[in-house]
Amino acid sequence: MSNTFSSLYNGLDFDDTAQATAKATVEQDNDSLQFPQTLGQGRPFSGVERNARQGRAARTTPYHGRRSDNSRAPSSSTAPFSDSVPIHQLPWKELPHERQTSINYNNHIYGGTGGPGGWGIQGHGGDGGFGEGPTVHYHIGAADNINHIRNGESGLHILYRASACDATHDSQDRFPQPKCHPETRTKLLDVLSNWAKGIDPPVRWNSQRPVYSDKPASPILWLYGPAGAGKSAVAQSLCLNLEEEGHLGASFFFKRGHPSRGHAKQLFVTIAYQLACRLPELNPYITQKVQNDPSLVDKTLSIQLQKLIVEPCQQMGFSSPRVVIIDGLDECDGQNTQQEILRSIGQAVHELQLPLRFLVASRPEPQIHEIFSRTLNRIYRDINVEQSFDDVRKYLLDEFARIYRDHDETMATVPSPWPTPETVDSLVKKSSGYFIYASTVIRFIDDKNFRPTQRLQMITSITEPQPNPGSPFATLDALYLQILSVVPCRSLVLEILAVGAADFFNFSLEEIDQLLELEAGGVRLALRGLRSVIGTVWSGFKCSATYYDDWAPNSKIVVHHASFLDFLKDPVRAGIFYIGSESVRTDLCRHILRALGYSAHGFFYQ
Repeated sequence: MSNTFSSLYNGLDFDDTAQATAKATVEQDNDSLQFPQTLGQGRPFSGVERNARQGRAARTTPYHGRRSDNSRAPSSSTAPFSDSVPIHQLPWKELPHERQTSINYNNHIYGGTGGPGGWGIQGHGGDGGFGEGPTVHYHIGAADNINHIRNGESGLHILYRASACDATHDSQDRFPQPKCHPETRTKLLDVLSNWAKGIDPPVRWNSQRPVYSDKPASPILWLYGPAGAGKSAVAQSLCLNLEEEGHLGASFFFKRGHPSRGHAKQLFVTIAYQLACRLPELNPYITQKVQNDPSLVDKTLSIQLQKLIVEPCQQMGFSSPRVVIIDGLDECDGQNTQQEILRSIGQAVHELQLPLRFLVASRPEPQIHEIFSRTLNRIYRDINVEQSFDDVRKYLLDEFARIYRDHDETMATVPSPWPTPETVDSLVKKSSGYFIYASTVIRFIDDKNFRPTQRLQMITSITEPQPNPGSPFATLDALYLQILSVVPCRSLVLEILAVGAADFFNFSLEEIDQLLELEAGGVRLALRGLRSVIGTVWSGFKCSATYYDDWAPNSKIVVHHASFLDFLKDPVRAGIFYIGSESVRTDLCRHILRALGYSAHGFFYQ
């Protein structure tokens, strides 16, 4: 945990004043605390490092591997391999002639992450850890290199282990996945479904009738719109429709800051894995590529696309193109990476004739628009996720009817229809035709701890959007301000949200309790009134083992929509709820420094 807190501390970008103030406060509170200049000095925090020094195999693995008790310390015959000399720095040329020859040995580690064997190459080494994977063979030669050869592991399994399983449209990590409310966005979904089948979006509409181009369908479609327009819901619904019709090839949903969905390193590997699973006739071409060269999963994006997707597809051929859906490109880490993804896809479909269609959904960020308008201008079409007041009205009426039924005890004396048509009209107008406002209102009113009528009254009492009436997010900001204003212990809530924003909500509730020196359940109690904008999720050690939980200690905070984080990080929009204020950063810095001091003394070490 020390390294985790250190990473959080380094990522907060505190100014010198905040750091000095916080550190001085901690030192004044507890003069006995010693803040280490270098984390990890003294007792090693790595289990592998610690066991290597003691000549033992590593203990347990994520696959519940067992530790061998037969390992022993290095003998004199294996002195060159002592822990004091890194293996890549061994003086091979200084050894006697017979020691310069290549040395081969096998260390059977089932599971790939089982503990290494005891010391000894030509001597008798200890047993390795046990798990459930293939045998790993090591070849150490005079060239000072180590080659890892994956024997007995299929190409599909190599792809699976390197894939971001939680980025697909049907992953448990994204449950419950946002999708279009029934009977909403029907026209847009029809246009997208037709494009997937080879019919480009209409060039114009005459009297509500589409007019289509006679040109072939564009291989790339850009679905764009502002925050809260419902792009991810449209992409999710399209994935479900195309999968049912047999036209879906793969999907990837980016999420800013997520350990596997927040970057592009696993994008094309994940797409290749899905194509291999969905298209049995394509499977051998893809898996053979990985079988021949397992390092492909670690290559650059362009090489992965070429070797894992383009070449196998060209070898097999398609009777009808499949669709690959990439959502939230603007949430991928690095603007240059976002552009590289688009360039690589453009080259693949245009110059290399890749028989796939790509739908890319994102906000209309400048770096993304630049590539589409300049580099891909002849091979793409775009669709704006426009406002839809009728769809928002349909959604609100259906959800209010559901709330009226579900809260039967508190709504028994409330006359129907509820709410009044005038109230619904007002909410539809405030939504500006986008679902983010309407969905946030519904979650706020649907809180089981309050009466729906009282919560609705709080929403309708908001009169003037603050703090920036001219902003396109004015009504949404006013809603966020109203939700935050009724939460007690504002300073504590801001510290909790600041921890989450700085570390992308990778801390569990229990860890945040410890960091902020709260009693058990303190975070849960403080955030009780924010269920309309944040929730919790529990994550297991595998990417597919993720479940929504009712604020358990080991669960992590999730934000229902990225626009809430955008709001909290903007001093103009958030006002007094700005999580980057000097007071919030100073208090949080003090807690982190104190936690680092405790970690150095072993209080948090496990």
